[in-house]
Amino acid sequence: MTDTTTPVPLRRRPHDERGITTAEYAVGTAAGAGLAGLLYKLLTGGFGDKLLKTLFDHVLGLLGIG
Repeated sequence: MTDTTTPVPLRRRPHDERGITTAEYAVGTAAGAGLAGLLYKLLTGGFGDKLLKTLFDHVLGLLGIG
């Protein structure tokens, strides 16, 4: 006599992902701090001064003031 019953799949426990959001916040915070540091270095040097002056003059030109 052969067994004709279908096998019952084993139940798996759901994965615990409570720590995932903490890791995502840590990566986002590190990326934000890195970007802020990069912008600070760019804008406080000679390049930043020229960039801001050019941007300011362009905006004034668009408004018809400069």
